[in-house]
Amino acid sequence: MEHSLLSNAVVYLGAAVLAVPLARRLGLGAVLGYLLAGMAIGPWGFGLITQVETILHFSEFGVVLLLFLIGLELEPARLWSMRRPIFGWGTAQVLGVAAVLFGAALLLGVAWQVALVGALGLSLSSTAIALATLGERNLMGTPAGQAGFAILLFQDIAAIPMIALIPLLGVAAGDSGAGDGWLGAARLGGVILGVIVAGRFLVRPALRIIAKSGMREIFTAFALLLVIAISLLMQWVEMSMALGAFMAGVLLADSEYRHALETDLEPFKGLLLGLFFIAVGMSVDFGVFVSRPWLILGLVLGFLLLKLAVLFALSHRFGIARGQRWLFAFLLSQGGEFAFVVFGAAGAARVFTPETGSILVAVVALSMVTTPLLLVLYDKILEPRYHGQNVREPDSIDDNEGHVIIAGFGRFGQIVGRLLHANRVPLTVLDHDPDQIELLRRFGFKVFYGDATRIDLLQAAGAAKARALVLAIDDIEDSLALADALRDNFPDLPILARARNVTHYYQLMDRGVTIIERETFESALQLGRRALCHLGYGAYRAREATLKFREHNKASVDAVYPFYKDREQYVSMAKRARDELNEMFARDLKRVEKESEQGWD
Repeated sequence: MEHSLLSNAVVYLGAAVLAVPLARRLGLGAVLGYLLAGMAIGPWGFGLITQVETILHFSEFGVVLLLFLIGLELEPARLWSMRRPIFGWGTAQVLGVAAVLFGAALLLGVAWQVALVGALGLSLSSTAIALATLGERNLMGTPAGQAGFAILLFQDIAAIPMIALIPLLGVAAGDSGAGDGWLGAARLGGVILGVIVAGRFLVRPALRIIAKSGMREIFTAFALLLVIAISLLMQWVEMSMALGAFMAGVLLADSEYRHALETDLEPFKGLLLGLFFIAVGMSVDFGVFVSRPWLILGLVLGFLLLKLAVLFALSHRFGIARGQRWLFAFLLSQGGEFAFVVFGAAGAARVFTPETGSILVAVVALSMVTTPLLLVLYDKILEPRYHGQNVREPDSIDDNEGHVIIAGFGRFGQIVGRLLHANRVPLTVLDHDPDQIELLRRFGFKVFYGDATRIDLLQAAGAAKARALVLAIDDIEDSLALADALRDNFPDLPILARARNVTHYYQLMDRGVTIIERETFESALQLGRRALCHLGYGAYRAREATLKFREHNKASVDAVYPFYKDREQYVSMAKRARDELNEMFARDLKRVEKESEQGWD
């Protein structure tokens, strides 16, 4: 058994290490890499793993951890504020998709019981794939991401009555009595109330006691125990484990231990989610596909087209921007992991024949594989078209003279802009966030929409006549691309740049930029100075120590610059700079001790 477990672990990890980086390099995304890895090692690939069902059940814990961590980000007040998108939009999506699929199945001559269960199951989307994709692309804060998250949360809730409905439609309906239903409802209510009470009055004191012990591994063990215990409770009352974990996360969202829990559970979530996607890839029954390929391909294509059509139509009602409507539709287009549960229950209740169940499971699994491919289609074809043509045309800009251009008006550029604006320096601000632009304009800022890396926009902004350009773009690659373009097209324009880190600092220096500030350096120095004052250092001593550190750091960074591309020399110079700093502070300590003996501070 131990040998088998270790051998399987080697297969899973090896497949993931090979497939995922390759898929990401090809622009296909990590999720598709995991799915392809699962297909390769599964029963219909090389046959390295055969216990697919066992692995699938175990790996579903990755989805549970994902929902728990998302719950930690949402305080109850914020969740309450989302009640309209969760229950309004979620209901519209589930019922809209189910109605269209139910009608299509009836037209094909499918029995209404089979059509109803199939339509309800296929209306659900994959929480794991959609949320992992949102996280991977940093889309959770976008309108499409927020709408998708709300709908996915409702789907987890909706799966419960769907499963409860199935026995009423099947041959085995008479086996369940009304008493069991009332007992199950009471048990469900008791567990939910217990989770709420425990989260408020038991878990937090327990976390406090464990944290005081100073044993971080026990804190991690308790975090895992908490999630597993809640999952088992939810499974006992036949409720979604992921939904229960999400509820527990929400209850701890305003806890002082939230960040520690996130840090400890994040690695487990990533590994188990990857294992879940591998298990889904292994579960694709190519035997059914080989026996009836055209039927299954037709069902997958028809299912995707109908679901995409409904989702795209609903995106208008949800207020999603035009450029993100297809993104929203693609994110939720696939079948979900709860469809496996719904179809399994339908088979047990004899609503489905074994063949029908196998076909629908294959359709769901194959639809999961199509989602990363649809997102590649969006990235390569649809998104550039919307971004370049249909979202918003760049604003026309007055031909200013003697002004300063700020490229990128995020958290860094805003501070620079407000300082210059307060001192009556004429500004032209370029940014690509339409919502932020409208907000800033209300406060009197002259802000214009457009991609700051485009030379034609810079020419229209009067870069040839500007006194300076503040390069405050967040993305390092875009920042360097703009620096290159400015040097080629506006060689006399002074550039004042923001560097994200030391390497970015050096890369800007390579491009002839001489006025550069590292974004966190000065603020960190000021906080360090205040820390010294708080610890009893006199104001003068703290200021002198801070200035000396600043001077030495800037000198050492500049000294290392000629060697930063030579790794060995770079490391050697960095060590030398650190030794010089140690010697400097040793001299400072001797001076301070001498001054203290003389009674001067």
